[in-house]
Amino acid sequence: MQDTARIAGLGGETLLFLTDDQLRRGIEAMFFAYRAFTADPDMILGDLGYGRAHHRALHFIGRDQGLTVTALLDVLGVTKQSLNRVLRTLIEDGLVDSRVGRRDRRERLLHLTDKGTALERRLSEAQRGRMRAAYRAAGPQAVAGFRQVLEAMMDPDTRSQYQSMKDTTD
Repeated sequence: MQDTARIAGLGGETLLFLTDDQLRRGIEAMFFAYRAFTADPDMILGDLGYGRAHHRALHFIGRDQGLTVTALLDVLGVTKQSLNRVLRTLIEDGLVDSRVGRRDRRERLLHLTDKGTALERRLSEAQRGRMRAAYRAAGPQAVAGFRQVLEAMMDPDTRSQYQSMKDTTD
């Protein structure tokens, strides 16, 4: 039984039609993959009294040392109040350093401390290993297709934000 039907569309496009059941299975696959992807970091975070918001903050601060609080708010898409709670904890626990901006003293520039860098690395190691193994098993065409699907699911503003970040590392 064929899972998908391909029909040539206008302008030579090939459209992919999926049944509701196939879409539901894709949604479920994303839920289960996300659960597996976050399982190892969640255990580490739980032992330390942190949550996924702390992990996301550590990840993006580590990726872009000197990131402003405003830029981190934009990347995470959370409220200022929510981010302030997370940052306060990370700063008090010696994982993040908040420095006054050189050009604009109103800005706070965020940097991981050595302790923060070590934790971020520990949290990400399992995820990188899981991702690396999955990419190798699936092959380069599947990896490219996976990224295309993920990018297509993003709204235009989010995709633009992601593309600008991706362009700095590719």
